[in-house]
Amino acid sequence: MSFVLDAVSKGGRVAVAMSGGVDSSVAAALMHQEGYQVVGITLQLYDHGKTIQKAKACCAGQDIYDARRVSEKIGIPHYVFDYETVFKEEVIDNFADSYLRGETPIPCVRCNQKVKFRDLLQTARDLGCEALVTGHYAQNINNQLHQAFDLNRDQSYFLFSIKQKDLAYLRFPLGGIPKSQTRALAAEFGLEIADKPDSQDICFVPDGNYVRTVSKLRPEALIKGDIVHIDGRVLGQHQGIIHYTIGQRRGLGIASVDPLYVVALDSINHRVIVGPRSALAVTHIPVQDVSWLEDLSGCSEGFRCSAKIRSTGSTFPAVVQVIDETHVLVVLDQPEYGVSSGQACVFYDGTRVIGGGWIKR
Repeated sequence: MSFVLDAVSKGGRVAVAMSGGVDSSVAAALMHQEGYQVVGITLQLYDHGKTIQKAKACCAGQDIYDARRVSEKIGIPHYVFDYETVFKEEVIDNFADSYLRGETPIPCVRCNQKVKFRDLLQTARDLGCEALVTGHYAQNINNQLHQAFDLNRDQSYFLFSIKQKDLAYLRFPLGGIPKSQTRALAAEFGLEIADKPDSQDICFVPDGNYVRTVSKLRPEALIKGDIVHIDGRVLGQHQGIIHYTIGQRRGLGIASVDPLYVVALDSINHRVIVGPRSALAVTHIPVQDVSWLEDLSGCSEGFRCSAKIRSTGSTFPAVVQVIDETHVLVVLDQPEYGVSSGQACVFYDGTRVIGGGWIKR
């Protein structure tokens, strides 16, 4: 199978974003094998004591070391850039503030939007590279963003905010193969990280305990309040809305004959609103700060598509009603449950990403 890059001259210089994980390491090795002049780039995003010792995080101390070892193994230059301040301001602080608003944030999208695909692109261009290569499981087909061949690994949901003008500069060589082949290639290249676990948790949250992380940054996240039924009854008290997410059923801290779910988080009055599952049903989803990867000048009245509201979820038939350039209303054919503000809603035409934005309250 060929991994030659479209519209990049043979032997040309390309930058590879290296996190120290299997995917980006194999991407770098493949580009080197294909004869490109590869420059490895790693952004140091945080250095949080316990976090840097965590095997399933990325862009921390151990992972920078792994990226450097891979670069030495395949014989390419490797540069590390300190982006801790930018990452804290644009991603970590936003993550904490989002929880204070009663939202369920996706920091990985925010990181791609505000750090990786903004500053990495500029750095690659400054180094005279013809393309920026990443280990994401997505496909760039004729400068259009598509889902990966392996839908179980597809990461196009996290990439909806890429600007159309930048897509022509980006390459995703792993988008056409399954993850099993990526690990097999890592072993063939003799990379020590071939069996390294995939990143599972939010990279800057030690042990997956986001409550502890957010409460350190924003102590007011632990303000106590009432747990209230949608009919107005106070059923109990909570230790901070940070402990709850929309759609949550277990661990509510209240007794009830009928199953109850978190249906809303009132951050202003510090209330957790609960009710039956039927109260979670949503057919109309307002979306803001929309990024478009297609010219929709002829679709002012809206268009049909498949919408995705969770990175690991399925797509749903929907109609997108365009309010203005950055605001839309997504109308689902069938009700969906557990839709939370702060999450992303991404629009697809088949496997092609049309655009996406952030779900409003």
